[in-house]
Amino acid sequence: MHSSELEVLKDRQPALSAHPLRVLLWLMMISSTMIFAAYTSAYIVRREEGNWLEFALPGGLLYTTLVILASSASIQWAYFAAKKDELRQVQIGIIITFVLGLAFLVGQWSVWGELVRNKIHFGGVDANPSGSFLYVLMGVHAFHLITGLIFLLRVLRKSFNYQVHSRQMLSIGNVTIYWHFLGGLWLYLYLFLLLNH
Repeated sequence: MHSSELEVLKDRQPALSAHPLRVLLWLMMISSTMIFAAYTSAYIVRREEGNWLEFALPGGLLYTTLVILASSASIQWAYFAAKKDELRQVQIGIIITFVLGLAFLVGQWSVWGELVRNKIHFGGVDANPSGSFLYVLMGVHAFHLITGLIFLLRVLRKSFNYQVHSRQMLSIGNVTIYWHFLGGLWLYLYLFLLLNH
């Protein structure tokens, strides 16, 4: 069999193993999913026990939801640009995603301020489990989003060093998957709160 025939066969064979960094990313996302599944399950159980303060969800949560969905579109644009070796568009897409991620965090901070003004506290004598759960869900997600912002900056730096292009897609692929995960996770939390609050 000639070497050219071997190359054709190699191209047709599916990859049986993923890059260790991709595997690590999936494991991290699975563990994060389990954490939020535990929090939301605890939310439902605690709510059924009574002493649960009902209050309207801050309107800013819709704004932050729209912002993070828009950021998913911009990171996907950056990913497609990398596949086409359009490095400038990759950089613009990552920067837009980063700015939208910051806008999401600022929006969440504003929501916390609204909660405090409405006397919904995380702890203390005036606190209620319904408010405490909301702070925890938002806070833990915000922590994950900060890790995503750091990840974005690392990939942006790589792009300026010409390490993100059609032949080096691992980093932009990983950050795209993780950012979509963060967006999907927040959408789940927002819908969960709308339906169960």
